[in-house]
Amino acid sequence: MLNRINPEHILFLDIETVPQSKDFNELDPLTQQLWEQKTQYQRKEDFTPEDFYPRAGIWAEFGKIICISAGFFSSKGNSRNFRVTSFHGDEAVILKEFKNLLETHFNRPQHLLCAHNGKEFDFPYIARRMIIHGIPLPAKLNLFGKKPWEVPHLDTMELWKFGDYKTFTSLKLMAHVLGIPSPKDDIDGSQVRDVFYEELDIDRIIKYCEKDTATVAQIFLKLRNESLLEDSEIVSV
Repeated sequence: MLNRINPEHILFLDIETVPQSKDFNELDPLTQQLWEQKTQYQRKEDFTPEDFYPRAGIWAEFGKIICISAGFFSSKGNSRNFRVTSFHGDEAVILKEFKNLLETHFNRPQHLLCAHNGKEFDFPYIARRMIIHGIPLPAKLNLFGKKPWEVPHLDTMELWKFGDYKTFTSLKLMAHVLGIPSPKDDIDGSQVRDVFYEELDIDRIIKYCEKDTATVAQIFLKLRNESLLEDSEIVSV
């Protein structure tokens, strides 16, 4: 089935998220209380809600998106390249710009979105943050009333499961076993919060996000038994 899909019809993406505030004590009392309730089963006994707050970025209710990187294949003749662009800055602006991309260049019925663990994380996170900001959902993220086979989403982690619903395979592990250069050669997801709030280095995060996006595309090629992209074929725009 994968080999029937035109790679140029897929928008590959990755998002980076952080807690909404730098510190737990910047939250209003109600939000602090709701955070304590939300995480009571995830926290170990020796973790207070404040201690656990640096991980808040993984929940759309308590986090925010600081970067969305999106990539797509384009070809001329026998040559191919993978073009990656990133949206960053104010979260509402990020979401509006990404929505515009979906509604102008990737709005056809054959167009698909693809991310690693995207069905569990990236796609619903983007949709939830759009609703929180009062941004109408683009068709590619509005799943209300759609049947499973009508959902225009691909998930490389789901493809790797081959029907095994009890396994989780990280992007880093999957890239390693498939012989793809690691996208985690600088930072990983657990460090994004510190790089954003402490180092104030959004450029480093953008680079990391774009590497993850390209790696998702590489995994897609590997699953189709096609040759991987060369570094010269990956273009940041």
